[in-house]
Amino acid sequence: MRVDVDDNGVRLDRWFRRHYPSLTHGYVEKLLRTGQVRLDGKRAKAGSRVAAGQFVRLPPQIEHSENVASKRPEAHGFELSRRILHIDSSVIVLDKPSGLATQGGSGLTEHIDGMLDGLTFEKKQRPRLVHRLDRDTSGVLVVARTASAAAALSRSLRQRDARKIYWALTRGVPKSARGTIRHALQKEENREQRMSVVLEKGRDARPALTSYAVMEKAGGDFAWIAAKPVTGRTHQIRVHLASLGTPIIGDFKYGGKVARGQGSIENKLHLHARSIDIAHPDGGRLRALAPLPPHMLKTWSLLGFDPNTTEDPFERRRKT
Repeated sequence: MRVDVDDNGVRLDRWFRRHYPSLTHGYVEKLLRTGQVRLDGKRAKAGSRVAAGQFVRLPPQIEHSENVASKRPEAHGFELSRRILHIDSSVIVLDKPSGLATQGGSGLTEHIDGMLDGLTFEKKQRPRLVHRLDRDTSGVLVVARTASAAAALSRSLRQRDARKIYWALTRGVPKSARGTIRHALQKEENREQRMSVVLEKGRDARPALTSYAVMEKAGGDFAWIAAKPVTGRTHQIRVHLASLGTPIIGDFKYGGKVARGQGSIENKLHLHARSIDIAHPDGGRLRALAPLPPHMLKTWSLLGFDPNTTEDPFERRRKT
């Protein structure tokens, strides 16, 4: 099998993980140790770097069987291809549903990362995640189709050259119609995956900034909030909005009983990654927008909010 340009310089063991994800690390090590895998006819080690155009010789049982097996069908018949908002030669943008994890973890058997083999299409390599969304958060999720695209997108995210806007429904209305929340965050001791606001600087505290704007409100009970995270900390928007005394509906981790819906408003998390604007790996900008998930669309209808608006309150503020 020829090494593709996008794999140039990659360690051989990582090359296997990209193209043959069903093979365990131990099995790959055995193949290399016994000389069943050759790089341009020579023995190679797991840490050997491959170069574009080199030929990786594989044993027949891998070349003809494992490669097919690695392109496993999507778990439980979930058709990820139906969630594609945008696709080109370098990038796929998905509309992630609420309730589906982005990556695997303890007890998780179904997640986006495990389904990406179904989005290979004409490429020789499987797509790669470049960022993530919480399990119960829906909306825009960008996936790279090549290693070079993944590097470029990751660099844009790291350099904050990405504009992400989330929509949320909160219990209660913030005192200020717009503002920036600057509370640092840190993980709570002995509580897995729970963050807390830190008012004083500490060793484990990480700066976190979230701009927000009230789009609409339903009396004093609920507010439709647009949030633009400047940093990307775990649960950042959820913790920051809860710190204002206005937790997101369905967010019982940070809002407790206050986060319960009323009447026909469901108790699912009402947080949605509405849009992204990021530098495209091939030049220009990539812009994508995801429609509200069913439970939020129902709530917007109940409260008389417009789910189709393309208004960007942060753009409006920048121009004034």
